[in-house]
Amino acid sequence: MLELKKLISKLGIGIILLLMIIGMSISSDVFLSTHNILNILLQVSVICIISVGMTYVILTGGIDLSVGSIVALSAVCLGSFIHWGLSFLGNNPSSFSVICVVLLSIVGAIGVGALCGYINGLIIVYGKVTSFITTLGMMGIARGLALTISNGKTIYNFPEELRFLGNGQLHLDEISIPVPVIIALIVILISYYYLTQTIFGRHIYALGGNREAVRLSGINIAKLEIKAYVINGILAAIGAIILVGRLNAAQPIAGTGYELDAIAATVIGGTSLIGGVGSVIGTSIGALIMGVLQNGLTLLNVTSYLQRLIIGLVIILAVFLDQVRRGEVSAIGIRKIFFRE
Repeated sequence: MLELKKLISKLGIGIILLLMIIGMSISSDVFLSTHNILNILLQVSVICIISVGMTYVILTGGIDLSVGSIVALSAVCLGSFIHWGLSFLGNNPSSFSVICVVLLSIVGAIGVGALCGYINGLIIVYGKVTSFITTLGMMGIARGLALTISNGKTIYNFPEELRFLGNGQLHLDEISIPVPVIIALIVILISYYYLTQTIFGRHIYALGGNREAVRLSGINIAKLEIKAYVINGILAAIGAIILVGRLNAAQPIAGTGYELDAIAATVIGGTSLIGGVGSVIGTSIGALIMGVLQNGLTLLNVTSYLQRLIIGLVIILAVFLDQVRRGEVSAIGIRKIFFRE
C-alpha cells in the first residue's frame, strides 16, 4: 500500500490526464483514433513550447505576461524579414537564396524574442520592478510594435520552406507525425536535460527555492534570472515561427491569450507560482490536459463559450487536487473552503 501511494504521488497530474483520456474515449468513438490524437498533439504544440519557456521563469519565482505579445511581434518581424529579403532578391530567386532568406529571417525572429526577454530581465533585475508589472508593460509595448510594423495588417504568403515548419509531416510507416510536434518534443527534451542535468538548471531551482541562499553562495543571480527570461523569449519566438508556418500568415493580433494558457499549463503541470518546484514534463502534461479537454468537448458538440467555462473549472480543480496531493492543503483547509468552518 505504501509503494502504491508513492507511485501515485510521483505520477501526480499524469493520473488526471489518463482519467480524462479514458472519459473522453468512452464519450466519443473517434477520440482515440490516430488522426485525432495527432491532431491534439498538433494543436497543443505551440502552447507547449511557450509553456516550457514559462516554466523557466516561474521556477525562478517570476512570471511573464508578455509572451503572447512577443509571439505577435516575432511573427510580424519574421514575415517582414522574409518579404524584405525576397524583394531584395528580385524575380525568380534560386531555391538556395530563398532558403537563406528564410533561415536568416528565422534567426532574426528568434533574436527579437530573445531581445524582449533580455529587456524584461534587465528591468526586473536592475530596475527592481516586479516581473508582473515589467512584463505587463512589455505586453503592451510588443503588441504595439507588432501593430506598428505591420500597419495593423496581416502579412501573407510565405515560401514553402517556412510553411513546412508549420504544416510539414515526417512519415514513419503508416503514421505521419506533424513537424510542429517533433519540434515541441525536441524543445521538451532539451529543456528537461538543461534543467535536470546541468548546473544552470540546479541554480534555477535553487533561485526559486531560496533566493537568499543562492546569493550567499556567490552565484550571479542577475545573470541567472536574465537568462531565464531570454530563454522564455526565444521559445515564444519559436512558437511564433511555427504559427506563421501553419497559417501562412503573420498576424499582429497573434498570440492573444497565450500568456494565460501558458501559465495555466505550467501551473496545472505542478510548477509552483512561488518558484523552486516544477518540471517541463509536468508542464507538457498540463498542456496536453488543456488540449485533450478542448478537443473532447468539441467532439461532444459543446459550444465554445461553455468550453471556456469548463476549462477554467478544470484548471482550478486540477491545481487544487495537485496541492492536496502534495500536502499543501490540509483537511482543515478543505473544510474551510466547503463548509466555512
